[in-house]
Amino acid sequence: MPITPPVPPRVLTVAGSDSGGGAGIQADLKTMLALGTHGMSVLTAVTAQNSLGVQGAWELPAKAVRAQYRSVVDDIGVDAVKTGMLSSAHLVETVAELLAGTDAPAVVDPVGVSKHGDPLLAAEALDSVRTKLLPVATVATPNLDEVAQLTGITVTDEPGMRRAAAALLGFGPRWVVIKGGHLPGEPVDLLTDGSEEHWLRAPRHDNRHTHGTGCTLASAIASHLARGADVLTAVRAAKAYVTGAIEAGFPLGAGIGPVGHGWRLRDAD
Repeated sequence: MPITPPVPPRVLTVAGSDSGGGAGIQADLKTMLALGTHGMSVLTAVTAQNSLGVQGAWELPAKAVRAQYRSVVDDIGVDAVKTGMLSSAHLVETVAELLAGTDAPAVVDPVGVSKHGDPLLAAEALDSVRTKLLPVATVATPNLDEVAQLTGITVTDEPGMRRAAAALLGFGPRWVVIKGGHLPGEPVDLLTDGSEEHWLRAPRHDNRHTHGTGCTLASAIASHLARGADVLTAVRAAKAYVTGAIEAGFPLGAGIGPVGHGWRLRDAD
């Protein structure tokens, strides 16, 4: 009898495509592979994107997003879901409804702008993120720009991160990770559920090639949750992976290059 290999943990990303390969669906799938899971995808938008920025974006119809999701989840199943670029209120509400009916942890990266400052979420969709998407999130992972969009709080220090976390928890996610890497000094993220509080610190690497860090972190958290880790363990492990990927970031094109998703594989050679 042939031996059937074990099925790896299954992780689904619901996000936009980055034609340059540094962020979005492409970064998510690279991360999932690097962390030993089987990555699957629901495409929400197509972007024309490179190291210099986003030159164009085209949203897919909600029925196409729903069909992709149902096709994967109803047949293959899923152990964790990660969401990224959901450019309109209609897409946000469609995906929130799908997540609410799925028995798997959901990591929500409330993507608002690209690394280069290009808007990726319509202003009128912010309320849907607050009232529909965040309430179904196991973990939400906003950066400081997204914190300001969603809460109106401009974070300049660690006490501000704590205030922002409390405001975001008020929208309903079980946990939030406030990413403080853009603050001066040692990079620090705050993970909290309102009762537990964990400050996650890492060395700062002098490398400008950091395209895809947010997508990569959220996908790494989802991958570790799919492998059975609790939230704190998953976030700590994801931060360690992203820190290594930032150190391994490389130049590509004339602008900001991507993080090095395969850094552990290269270290093993």
